[in-house]
Amino acid sequence: MGGKLDVSKSYTIKDLPLSERPREKLYNYGVETLSNVELLAIIIRTGHKEDTAIDLARRILSLDNRGIGFLTDATLEELTEIKGIGSCKAAQILAAIEIGKRLNSRGTESKIKVTSPSVLVDLLMGEMRYLKKEHFKIAILDTKNQVIVIENISIGNLNASIVHPREVFNVAIKRSGNSMILIHNHPSGDPSPSNEDINITNRLIEAGNIVGIKVLDHIIIGDNRYISFKEKNLI
Repeated sequence: MGGKLDVSKSYTIKDLPLSERPREKLYNYGVETLSNVELLAIIIRTGHKEDTAIDLARRILSLDNRGIGFLTDATLEELTEIKGIGSCKAAQILAAIEIGKRLNSRGTESKIKVTSPSVLVDLLMGEMRYLKKEHFKIAILDTKNQVIVIENISIGNLNASIVHPREVFNVAIKRSGNSMILIHNHPSGDPSPSNEDINITNRLIEAGNIVGIKVLDHIIIGDNRYISFKEKNLI
């Protein structure tokens, strides 16, 4: 029976050779040396029957051709459909992803001065390029064009975001904004503006002129591409 696998046993990362254990690799060489699979395996911690945590991590990352990008909008239900991923493991994964999102979108906002659209694109591309629905955000700026906060306004469907000026400017007024930049993503990956994008932008520009909070730009994020209305002379 020597080489037969005991499927009744719960296999863990500890069953791997020492040199292949993600946690030991992190200790010895630093977290930046770990692959996406190894990072996810550390979060998962334990395996399931014949699968190690590494196996489960590989299974998750192979669910979608976006790889780790799949996790940006994965749901508890999607993760728990995977054999070996229960609600506890799924919650750990989602919590880790949410921490990453918050660090990416908020942790570095303080005192960032927007001198060009690429400043915000660099900040948000990683978060927004893989989203399956349109997310509409606003970057609220102070009198020095420094980011006060980036706020989520709405989540639409695959074709459109529903944006009302009242919601947009209520947030900006509460944050004492001097101006703002509109940002949303195109799940198709193509950032070319639609007629609706142009109409919404013009509507918000008019509202901003009335309330005294100027709309400086509208940035559309695609898959590693973006379009700035200001750069394209659409504003």
